[in-house]
Amino acid sequence: MDFQQLLDHRAGKDDFFRQSPQSPIPQGERPAFNGLNYYEPTADLVFTVPLDVVEPEPVQVGTTTGEERTYHRVATATVNVEGTDVTLGLYSTGHPGLFLPFRDATSGKETYGAGRYLDVEPNGDGTITLDFNEAYAPFCAYSDAYSCALPPYDNWLEVPIRAGERNARD
Repeated sequence: MDFQQLLDHRAGKDDFFRQSPQSPIPQGERPAFNGLNYYEPTADLVFTVPLDVVEPEPVQVGTTTGEERTYHRVATATVNVEGTDVTLGLYSTGHPGLFLPFRDATSGKETYGAGRYLDVEPNGDGTITLDFNEAYAPFCAYSDAYSCALPPYDNWLEVPIRAGERNARD
């Protein structure tokens, strides 16, 4: 894992949130925006594991605004966090790559209560790398103007994932 590349990505995201017209930070709050809050990078929450492809299964996913979206669970991956095996569903959303929405023991306390996301590309050799240092809060964490997918119950973890973005408003 290249921590410098991760730190550079975080700095670029902070600049985007501070300056871009597409930023989810309300215009009036941008001058005071000092950057997102992150956990320190850790190699302990980076996993390269087998990607278990499953028969695509449609799953109705709720959103923060009460709508429902249909995603397709297309794979699972199992990781061991603090001695606990956790199996996560990975979804196709119609965009390239796989989508991993999740909640964990930090949700609503240290991280956005509705959950966080990972965007994942299969490695091409039957494995997948889940780097939770890249976990991010959806735009609805910063503004009510967005409708964001809620993690399916199967991706509600009882273990903490102390990596990636922390609470936006701390």
